[in-house]
Amino acid sequence: MGQKTNLPLLGVLILFCFIHFCCGLNFGLFSSTLTRYQRLLQNPEGLSYDMPTNLLSAEYDFIVIGAGAAGAVVANRLTEVPGWKVLLLEAGKDEILLTDMPVFAAHFQLTDFNWGYRAQPQDGACLGLKDKRCPWPRGKGMGGSSILNYMIYTRGHRGDYDGWEQMGNPGWGWKDVFKYFLKSENAKDDLVDSQFHSTGGYMDVERVRHRTPLVDAFMDSAAELGYNSVDYNSGDLLGFSRLQVNQRRGMRCSANKAFIRPIRHRSNLHVAKEAFVSRILIDPNTKRAMGVEFLRNNRWYSVRARKEIILSAGAVNSAKILMLSGVGPRVHLESLGIPVLVDAPGVGQNLQDHASTCAALYTVNDTVSLKEERIAQVGPFLDWVTNGNGPITIAGGVEALGYIRTPNAVTAPDYPDIELMFISSSLNADPGTVVRQGLGVTDDIFNSVYKPILNRDAWTIWPMQMKPNSRGYVKLKSRNPLSWPLMYANYFEDPQDLEIIVHGIKFAIEMSKTQAFQKFNSTLHPIPVPGCANHEFGSDDYWRCAVRHLTTTLNHQCGTAKMGPSTDPDAVVDAELRVYGVKGLRVADASIIPRITAAHTNAVCNMIGEKVADMIKSAYGK
Repeated sequence: MGQKTNLPLLGVLILFCFIHFCCGLNFGLFSSTLTRYQRLLQNPEGLSYDMPTNLLSAEYDFIVIGAGAAGAVVANRLTEVPGWKVLLLEAGKDEILLTDMPVFAAHFQLTDFNWGYRAQPQDGACLGLKDKRCPWPRGKGMGGSSILNYMIYTRGHRGDYDGWEQMGNPGWGWKDVFKYFLKSENAKDDLVDSQFHSTGGYMDVERVRHRTPLVDAFMDSAAELGYNSVDYNSGDLLGFSRLQVNQRRGMRCSANKAFIRPIRHRSNLHVAKEAFVSRILIDPNTKRAMGVEFLRNNRWYSVRARKEIILSAGAVNSAKILMLSGVGPRVHLESLGIPVLVDAPGVGQNLQDHASTCAALYTVNDTVSLKEERIAQVGPFLDWVTNGNGPITIAGGVEALGYIRTPNAVTAPDYPDIELMFISSSLNADPGTVVRQGLGVTDDIFNSVYKPILNRDAWTIWPMQMKPNSRGYVKLKSRNPLSWPLMYANYFEDPQDLEIIVHGIKFAIEMSKTQAFQKFNSTLHPIPVPGCANHEFGSDDYWRCAVRHLTTTLNHQCGTAKMGPSTDPDAVVDAELRVYGVKGLRVADASIIPRITAAHTNAVCNMIGEKVADMIKSAYGK
């Protein structure tokens, strides 16, 4: 497990600024600031209630495993039925004030809000990272990965969902899922009047409230190159846009804040935090899911479900729990001594992710980028707490997205194969204490490439390959539920995936040469990545090497419990997300995605949660 800390150095500095502010100013202003913060959370009652174990019921109508982007939605919607009693089990704890600060998203990947997973080493990717392993941050807490992600709200292309339907999943086409995106949404700013957005849902969506001069240069550069400004959540993507984020007046709006805290007083919802689920209890004769086994306060407990269990633990942990429960590939389970209840060869397979790279960055001649030394000050903190404004509202440094097609794209003519994620910062934004630690970059690479320009302002573009052909898988390490699973990413197993990212880098270089970016004398940083100096800097071979060394992931792991028809031997769930071969068990999270979407997956998981909740209600006549 990677090294973690309960409170990162920058978090301590921010907390110090807060204390300094409290002591240095009058109590009236301090009190009004705290009131403002409480109002921003729209939660005057405080945190969601954590049900003590001795007060849990022996049986519930429904048990939801995981309070993430899908599970939180399911728990909310099922408890809309007054007669249904629901238990929500979450392995982590509740959020804290510091997790609300959007710009510091990377910091919380170094805390115990992160499971701390790392993919297994592989040839040809993650070569410049510690132990040659890519970190896979996964949220552990109320809200799941929505408490440490970058809050980016994207839905993908309409063709993604029409493709799901064409794969044999009726009811999952764009026309069917679009209404569920709208159902969750509470749009703000210029999005309110759009036909592609809605208001009144639980999940806030707004524009980033602060903008650096560099994001204007990014948008102007795109226009110079002939690209339009678009709403990438309309179902059509080609073009560029400033970021839409899950924030509430400049603060992170996690799935927990959106869907659980507002309903904390529903008497038919019990929430058990820091409850680690080990397996689902399945009757070996009837093949019905009967209950759940979990660890809490160093003791094992079990609880029963009268109707159904909904597994929403994420693409890694849902596959792990299924296999520990006896649902998975027969040969693998038998090799570990796990009794096979259902031979499901697709469990843990079909793993997909969006790979990217931080290999190219651009220095500028003005103080216009985001740097720790300028953000970790009393002024920006006050602006954020009192006004919900300032650089702290920028989502991990990301300010805009662009969608383009490469010359050799095999997707439909209106379907991009690259997302360009514009970041008004780079790995030199701090002295190597946070961002590069989260990415796992080695000392050798950081000291050689980034340390020489610690005093410089810089920006970068991460090119994200939208429809990777490469596939990985998840396996169990042992039958011990406390052991990490083994995760094999297989990035760039298909070489075309690598070529698309290289094209994205070259496109970003062309953007840096436009008049918009040359106002700041944007210059490609020329120090080569150690291990790639034998290639001519800037050549295609150099960039291939650099991407293989500085591989990054957008943490969109999905597909390990594939949705598909019964004729698909790799399908784990049907179109109503019911697990094949097991009664009373559904999976609802990113693991059911049959083909990865051209989207950051948080909003997609919200949609999945909304849709499966309606399916369950319909199944019981509600």
